[in-house]
Amino acid sequence: MNKSRVRMLRELQEIEFALVELNLYLDTHPNDEEAINNFNTLAIRLQQAKQSYEAKFGPLINFGHSGPVQAPWKWIEEPWPWEIDY
Repeated sequence: MNKSRVRMLRELQEIEFALVELNLYLDTHPNDEEAINNFNTLAIRLQQAKQSYEAKFGPLINFGHSGPVQAPWKWIEEPWPWEIDY
């Protein structure tokens, strides 16, 4: 797999992991404004990273983040998650 693609996928995983951790933290610390700001910053960064990835490599999920799909249907052209060599 393309090194740039692997790097971008890894970045998405890292951002999503941080967001889940912040989400769990905020469940027990709902007034922590710094954590809320960090969560919002990462949520925006995740959205941008997903859009960048999909613009370069196609959809991450079959109903994508980048708007309407066009022909040909690209979802079946890429390796399945278990076929990716990280």
